[in-house]
Amino acid sequence: MIIRASNRNDIDQLIKLRYDFTAEYKAVDPGVYEAFSHECREFFENMFASNQWMVWVAEIEGRIIAHVFLQIIETIPRPGRQRSPYGYVTNVYTIPEYRSQGFGSRIMEELNRWAQQNQLTFLMVWPSETSVDFYERHGFEKALEVMENHL
Repeated sequence: MIIRASNRNDIDQLIKLRYDFTAEYKAVDPGVYEAFSHECREFFENMFASNQWMVWVAEIEGRIIAHVFLQIIETIPRPGRQRSPYGYVTNVYTIPEYRSQGFGSRIMEELNRWAQQNQLTFLMVWPSETSVDFYERHGFEKALEVMENHL
């Protein structure tokens, strides 16, 4: 098994995993796959062209079996303080037959290591109820500072 940063060669697999991630928890009309694939491909092409997103993958024999996405949020300069980017973690997913074998944990360890090396101030995530324990095992704590405006 290899843990690595993803690249453009992974786009087809990432699209399929993103679709499966959604279809696992809610009914998705298979007829939307083509339009979804086009939209997703455009997102990934733009993502790889920018420095705003990182995606780590776990790969076995060329097959991506797990991934985690990190959006890097730049902060606005402030007098007397250095800029301090932070990260938004999302889309942590392992295909069902590889779950509970430590693949997600190994990816999160790599993400945490990368975030520290690149001096991100903190990482944030909006976990599902079933994933809270997973994130807590990887250093996340509940925070009350965030507010939302559902438009």
